[in-house]
Amino acid sequence: MGLLQLKNITKSFGAIHALQGVDLEISLGEAVGLMGDNGAGKSTLMKIIAGNYPPTSGSIEIEGRKVEFAQPIDARETGIEIVYQDLALCDNLTAAANVFLGRERRKKIGPFSMLDYPSMYQKAGELFAELKSETRPRDLVRQMSGGQRQAVAIARTRLSDPKLVLMDEPTAAISVRQVKEVLALIHRLKETGHAVILVSHRMPDVFEVCDRVAVLRRGIKVADKHIKETSPEEVTGLIIGAIEAA
Repeated sequence: MGLLQLKNITKSFGAIHALQGVDLEISLGEAVGLMGDNGAGKSTLMKIIAGNYPPTSGSIEIEGRKVEFAQPIDARETGIEIVYQDLALCDNLTAAANVFLGRERRKKIGPFSMLDYPSMYQKAGELFAELKSETRPRDLVRQMSGGQRQAVAIARTRLSDPKLVLMDEPTAAISVRQVKEVLALIHRLKETGHAVILVSHRMPDVFEVCDRVAVLRRGIKVADKHIKETSPEEVTGLIIGAIEAA
């Protein structure tokens, strides 16, 4: 039994059919690359899994149990976290403050309540160590590289120990060295038993870290293949329509 099962998912915005009968399954410790051209429906599918959009029809199952998400907190409570392309970090805060943003730890001293910075610094440091990142809890985000910023965003998802991490274009617009850092983070998530869905336009990244690749074209899933059973050339053909389906 898979961790996540999407069955016949459709999503319409008026006359626009963004998704049409999409099935997708992922298991713990597995990474699936989600690829397609602009407008293929990748972001819409991710937002449905993350609880931002309800599907027009179809069903979502978590470990065999049917679920319905009315809002993102519902998805989070079932063990799903998402790292958006813009990362949603506050540049003027430290790495630890960003990790705990909205979920700050507090301690009481007599009748007063205050932020428990030592506890947050310690926990953030543990998360960065687990990810094998050189990011330090007290560093300001504005001074970080793209790879370090991704580490902060991923550490934030790890705070709730999710079962599934959704990643939207994590290696877009960063240097080659930083790309390697991010791919190492994804490897680390898999090693620790997390499932990952990676949306990316970068073919080498998908073939390096993913176990399977699913291709969407005009809202329809046209392929779902093990990485070892396909090639970048075939995936490119599926994305542009030179190959109908595989």
